[in-house]
Amino acid sequence: MSPKAAVVGTTTWGTTLALQLCGNSVPSSLLARTDDEARRISREGENSRFLPGITLPHDLAITASPPEALSNAEVVIMAVPSQRFRQNLQWIRGSLGSNAIVVSAAKGLEMETGKPMSAVFTDEMPTGIVRRYCVLSGPNLAKEVLAGRPASTVVASNDLEAARTVQRMLMSSRFRVYTNDDVIGVELAGALKNIIAIGSGICDGLGYGDNAKSAFITRGLSEITRLGVEAGANPLTFAGLAGLGDVAATCFSRLSRNRYVGEQLAKGRTLTEILDSMENVAEGVHTTAAARKLAQKLGVEMPIVEATHQILFQDLELNEAVARLMGRPPRSE
Repeated sequence: MSPKAAVVGTTTWGTTLALQLCGNSVPSSLLARTDDEARRISREGENSRFLPGITLPHDLAITASPPEALSNAEVVIMAVPSQRFRQNLQWIRGSLGSNAIVVSAAKGLEMETGKPMSAVFTDEMPTGIVRRYCVLSGPNLAKEVLAGRPASTVVASNDLEAARTVQRMLMSSRFRVYTNDDVIGVELAGALKNIIAIGSGICDGLGYGDNAKSAFITRGLSEITRLGVEAGANPLTFAGLAGLGDVAATCFSRLSRNRYVGEQLAKGRTLTEILDSMENVAEGVHTTAAARKLAQKLGVEMPIVEATHQILFQDLELNEAVARLMGRPPRSE
């Protein structure tokens, strides 16, 4: 019998990963939050809320029952927003097999605690399952993956055999999967780059041009690398797919939700207006608050994160934020 997988979350990325698994002939389930949602998706044959027009395969089992979805699942992918990660773990943990590999596809930090998803997972799960935890991250814009355009990603775990199992399930001729052992680095890179994407969108919205945007992205990458290293990450991770690769995709693509938030702020819309108009979650907003807490805890100076936090939550005017960043004392790179 082929190994089975389950995806928790009918998000855009969750549905995309379920389709990727089915395309690789992996028997798969998609766990919806409610019975009504599961019935609607099954009846329509598509996830009309997030991926209208994309037909779901008949062999993808869609259910709102954790025991049904997770029964005999060797790999369970958590494709839920980071602020609901803990809640969803509590919902499914009684249905997980003792040898299940749980994969986080969330790109954020828990706002209340500042914790990455691996720490949240450790809080909620038995030791045996914690050892096989994986994180999936990289420059993976869902609509491009769905369209069959070439893409690459990283799956990191302290248990490399667990990472290789996930690699085998997801890898295809158009979706290349690399393994890595730097869990905290891959997690933080994937989460923190969303903050940089918001600022990149502001650069675009204000018409600052390529010089300003390139400098901003470079300094932002340096900043998030400092925080990652202080948290125990390998600095090289931030030069890889989960770091530089994801930064480039998220900061430049018109498909990026976080870049869109920044661009719309620069056009004069309020944060509440922007978020209320979006179906998908822009993880960078909550992650900015969480990253600021983590930076203060670890004693890491992060001027871009601080400026972004003040823009999002303290009504700092955009041009004033830019003036403060540009007016910082001279220093060596």
